Amino acid sequence: MYDVIIAGGGPAGLNAAMILGRSRRKVIVFDTGQPRNRWAKSMNGFLSSDGADPREFIEKGRQELLKYGVEIIDKKVDTVTYSKGKFVVNDDEGKVYNSKKFILATGLKDNLPEVEGLEELYGKSIHHCPYCDGWESRDKAIAVYGQNRRGIGQALAMKNWSEDVTLFTDGTDKLTIKDKELLKLNEVKYETAAIARLEGEDGMLQRIVLKNGEVREQQAMFFSLGTKQQSDLGEQLGCDFTSKGVIKTRRLQQSNLPGLFVVGDAARDMQMVIVAAAEGAKAGVAINMELQQEDRVKPPQLSHKA
Repeated sequence: MYDVIIAGGGPAGLNAAMILGRSRRKVIVFDTGQPRNRWAKSMNGFLSSDGADPREFIEKGRQELLKYGVEIIDKKVDTVTYSKGKFVVNDDEGKVYNSKKFILATGLKDNLPEVEGLEELYGKSIHHCPYCDGWESRDKAIAVYGQNRRGIGQALAMKNWSEDVTLFTDGTDKLTIKDKELLKLNEVKYETAAIARLEGEDGMLQRIVLKNGEVREQQAMFFSLGTKQQSDLGEQLGCDFTSKGVIKTRRLQQSNLPGLFVVGDAARDMQMVIVAAAEGAKAGVAINMELQQEDRVKPPQLSHKA
């Protein structure tokens, strides 16, 4: 019986494991090695680790956990059930594990634009988060991808990082007169023609080729097409979800199920590495306090006889 089983070995899961390991809890972390930011060249906005390689950051974290006796297994949690205060976990090879608490830290995956050439550029000059990668794209010719009316907000927001911003709606023309007026007033250009492909070298976007044969010189692209859960474990456990598809959590990352905590991008909050790590720490402290209460020997109840 483990005190805590953690599904997901990203910043959220590892930081939770560290707090719990330092609290002398028996912890095991399952990790598939498929983090949301695995395409990124650098991890930004994390004090003392700004610009770090995401893979090196995770490996350093895993090494730090060894001295606390935390087990890390490079396997996927296939199924998990909860009954009478116990979680029963099956890995993808059929082995069974039991725990008193469970942390879901499996994260999200982004919906990517279906555009030729994106794969070679994603994580280097094409991004979804301006707070993570906007600084590196400052003052460049920035494209924002969003079909119909979806990219308006992000296109306006990117003016924070560059004066040269163009919204590409990729063959859809749903912008209203007010939309176009708003974009024009804020000096955001827009292009409704369909995109044929993206071109660049060494991972750096250079141009967007339209299906009408025209070419637009661009140096970076941002998009926000929504996300989906990387794992169905939240559904298996009957978690409550928001309208955006993330799991509802309370102040200390508790879910609607007793003993189940959700941390990182899978939970509702700001989706940044440093926030995910902080959520892991919060959950670790909260779980340890719950276990302390459950482990504590209490005096017998005194009976009051008439």
